Amino acid sequence: MVTARAAAARPPGTGDAADRARAVRLVLTDCDGVLTDGMVYCSAEGEAMKRFSLRDGMGVERLREAGIATAILTRERSAVVAHRAQKLGLPYLFEGVRDKLAYLPAILSASGLTCGEVAFIGDDVNDLGLLRELGRDGLTAAPADAMPEALESVHYRCRKGGGRGAFREFAEWILARRKDATEPRE
Repeated sequence: MVTARAAAARPPGTGDAADRARAVRLVLTDCDGVLTDGMVYCSAEGEAMKRFSLRDGMGVERLREAGIATAILTRERSAVVAHRAQKLGLPYLFEGVRDKLAYLPAILSASGLTCGEVAFIGDDVNDLGLLRELGRDGLTAAPADAMPEALESVHYRCRKGGGRGAFREFAEWILARRKDATEPRE
């Protein structure tokens, strides 16, 4: 597992986290608790607002510039999330997905990728199946304030919390590993 502070033992699976980061072509992200702080404002009409980090949005843009797509994978169906995905220019929005692990074949089919080319950042127990499956060949992360079970199941633990730059931090970490691979060694 790699933390923002220091490298530690490798998680189950082959290859280290830096090698995995260099193979990433799609970053899947949960929404609530990763792109948001997990809070929602509700009115009598239902969900009214969620708070998103603009820095996380820049993380999406920086990944795109490096040829890495981003997709939101969420249990909820939300006009707010759909609007955010559209504003960010995401190629995929997978919403209303109750069993994220069972949905993985549909994601791989839609993207044309393998598990080894996919990263996922999640924060709660409903993300565990996918975190563990992608942990075998892909790359996984969790915000600093994720549930303990999620933090124990990932390659990279962010220093920042959900909705407070965790996605951007993970994106920058991936980009730095890719840059490290292209720089000549002396």
